Amino acid sequence: MKTKRNHYTHSRALSSRGRFRPVRMLTPESLARMLDRFHLGDIGQAAQAWDSIERRDDVLQGVVSKRKKAVSRLGFEVITLDESIEARRHKEALEYFYNNLTATHACDANEQGGFSLLVKQMMDSVGKRYAVHELVFEPREKGKKLTATFRHVPLWFFENKTGRLRFLKSEGDLEGLELDPGAWMVSTGEGLMEASSIAYLFKHLPLRDWLVYCERNGMPGVKGVTDAAPGSPEWEFARKAVEDFGAEFNALMSHGSDIQAIDLTAGGTLPYPALIDRMDRALIALWRGSDLSTLSSSGGVGSSVQQSETDLLEDDDALRISETFNAQIDRLVLKSLFGVDRGKAYVRLKIRDRRDRASDIDFLQKLHQMGVPLSLADVRERFGLTTPDAGEALLTSNT
Repeated sequence: MKTKRNHYTHSRALSSRGRFRPVRMLTPESLARMLDRFHLGDIGQAAQAWDSIERRDDVLQGVVSKRKKAVSRLGFEVITLDESIEARRHKEALEYFYNNLTATHACDANEQGGFSLLVKQMMDSVGKRYAVHELVFEPREKGKKLTATFRHVPLWFFENKTGRLRFLKSEGDLEGLELDPGAWMVSTGEGLMEASSIAYLFKHLPLRDWLVYCERNGMPGVKGVTDAAPGSPEWEFARKAVEDFGAEFNALMSHGSDIQAIDLTAGGTLPYPALIDRMDRALIALWRGSDLSTLSSSGGVGSSVQQSETDLLEDDDALRISETFNAQIDRLVLKSLFGVDRGKAYVRLKIRDRRDRASDIDFLQKLHQMGVPLSLADVRERFGLTTPDAGEALLTSNT
């Protein structure tokens, strides 16, 4: 268990790694190479490209932010497996750990927060497939309590050539250092930025062409006609007046001259808006569920379907984050404080309750009347109820 700062991680964070600009000249060929290299374990260039794309695309920045915030705002609770004193102690230890942790960023020490920021950083794995935190544990009260600092380290500081992430200590290293057990937390997700980066490219290529089209054809030309002789002061005055209109294309002619206009505008509907809109809707569907504009119909069916899919994504994200804590953090904390391999408490994110409580209560009452044994701990977990502390006032039928 690490209790000191990893100095080589800090030094890498201050390095000149940011000189690579993967998005500036992005093409289908260069993107395909980056994605292929990512799957071969050389993940740095794709990770940097995805980070830039997330921040630069207007639609993508919005949907990614909403996906992360939906889970980071849920909060947490600690569930006990039984009513024993040991379970209560494990619960208190985990509550202290998560309530007092610090989340920060290896490349930006200004980014400071607690549990909510940590979850938001872990949600980076939804886009980039992995999110990595360096752990620095902090024993308190003479070792009776424990918390930690979680330092988010960007994915381009790692390689994955062996099937396990390894830290690249120096720029130019081809093989990294093994991640010490108990010193790192690795979150995993779908890796939506692979498909999102393809949509981004095929959105911004036509967007670039559309801008060029507007620049060339968006302003009409100006034609001036004068009786003045070419080169005379009157001619120069007329020429200056035509130029001052600010049009990109202008012409000054004497009577009897003729210039035929070349119409560069496209007939009918331009193809750019439809393709750009298609890619925007693809990004929304990837990150937030079905795109409402493609599902809209009378009776609000489209809205209902989209909300259902958004809820499904939020619940799955919360479950994945909870399982990451359970597998990599809870056991480590309880092992350090109590010496147990399997604790009697665990943390979980508070998934929004969307069930019909009346139906649940009626179902449990019928099971109880039929004599079916029911675990009190299972009932509390089903309804999101915590175990009352000793001496705490309890609700009774007369309350």
